[in-house]
Amino acid sequence: MAVSDQRLRHDGRREPCGHERAHITDSLFHGGGYATQESRRIFCDRCRLQRWLRVEAALTSCQERLGMVAPGTAAEVARAGEPGRIDLAALAPEFRRTGHSLVPLLRGLEGACEGTAGEMVHLGATTQDIQDTAQSLEMREVLAEVDAGVRTMAAVLADLAVEHRESQMPGRTHGQPALPITFGLKVAGWLDELLRHAERLGQLRPRVLTAQLSGGVGTMAGFGGRGRELLELFAEELGLGVPMVGWHAARDRVAEFGTALAMLTGTLARIADEIRVLSRPEVGEVSEGWQYGRVGSSTMPHKRNPERSAQVVLLARLARSHAALGIESMVQEHERDSRGLRMEWVAVADVSHYTLAALGTLNDVLAGLRVDSGRMAANTRAAAESLCTEAVMLALTPSIGRQSAHALVYELSQRARSDGTRLRDCLLADATVTKWLSATDVDALLDPSRYLGEAQELTDLPVDRARRWLAATGPAEPRRPGPAPAEGSLS
Repeated sequence: MAVSDQRLRHDGRREPCGHERAHITDSLFHGGGYATQESRRIFCDRCRLQRWLRVEAALTSCQERLGMVAPGTAAEVARAGEPGRIDLAALAPEFRRTGHSLVPLLRGLEGACEGTAGEMVHLGATTQDIQDTAQSLEMREVLAEVDAGVRTMAAVLADLAVEHRESQMPGRTHGQPALPITFGLKVAGWLDELLRHAERLGQLRPRVLTAQLSGGVGTMAGFGGRGRELLELFAEELGLGVPMVGWHAARDRVAEFGTALAMLTGTLARIADEIRVLSRPEVGEVSEGWQYGRVGSSTMPHKRNPERSAQVVLLARLARSHAALGIESMVQEHERDSRGLRMEWVAVADVSHYTLAALGTLNDVLAGLRVDSGRMAANTRAAAESLCTEAVMLALTPSIGRQSAHALVYELSQRARSDGTRLRDCLLADATVTKWLSATDVDALLDPSRYLGEAQELTDLPVDRARRWLAATGPAEPRRPGPAPAEGSLS
């Protein structure tokens, strides 16, 4: 056994090491934070090769329907390609020896066929036809899982927005108190953004999920003049779209897939990071659910860190970086270029792992989210004067003009803050203010509950839209590790 196949023990001796789990998504210890059970199933080595066999079987089936191969060929190819018929693990040395990404599998399929059926496998096709088509099937499975996670999240956010439709809290800009809002409106903003992603994901499907079957350089020369007819049957059998021309070198479809997922994770990260920030003890407005046994620090026993929210932010960063590889793959040379294709194998798998892990993690956070509306109200009261300066300014505007009112309230509010005095006292000590506003007026203007604008009505809009969409596309799947497949576009 080579040294590289061994690991060093604490005593300096070496012992066998299988190297089965080298990627973070497969780690026994950390993999659960970077991938889901379903994402690992979709991109498992054996599942990927099995998907290639499925595409080959579909091709032969369609060719038999058109009389391009002898009757009975398709059934035999399908039988030979069934799981367990070919020892996929045994093909690994051949992949390394030949340096080809498909030929060893084709030879294994041919060997598993009885009679001469194996001789007709892959007729007229090129390797990338099979692998691109299989990748479209992979992306379709990922999108089904994403749909399920988005639906679950939309339902939870809609309920949360309604529950806190009247829960007042400080609105903040640039990290500072700004104007009063409700937590329901904040959540409705998250929901509104999520619904746009649902819409995008529905719209990209017909563009992105297409078959590939155009031969070595896109001319379909190997199909005896029946290429378009064959492609349409092939795409129909696999439930994929029919491209106008081959897309071996046109990788915008795959780039759009990765970009859409990265954008989705950006929204998930925005939500998660807001939860992280609002859970700081000095803010204390929300917190992740906590169970006994979770450990925040090896040295500070009191810690309850918002680890899962932070993980979502991390996953979004990883998803963005791998989506960029999809953009990079768009630069292709001539009619085919394996450099871009093989980069996509990394990009598509990893952006999918990270997106599904982020969805699952944030759904867990939201399901157990603890909202302290009492603390929100207390924080609002504590910052009330800062939150209501616009209200005072606008109340003075009809009498002295907007610009003059801004300048006056600016001077008084900045003086109050610098001197550590109450804004109310500064307002009531100013002759211009008291000329137009009474003490009762000032007290009313400095009450945040009177300056929520249309927050409640605005909260209702995305909630209503989400519930119409969820009702039109079927009931939300029950939450579980590795969301169940579910499809549906936003209406």
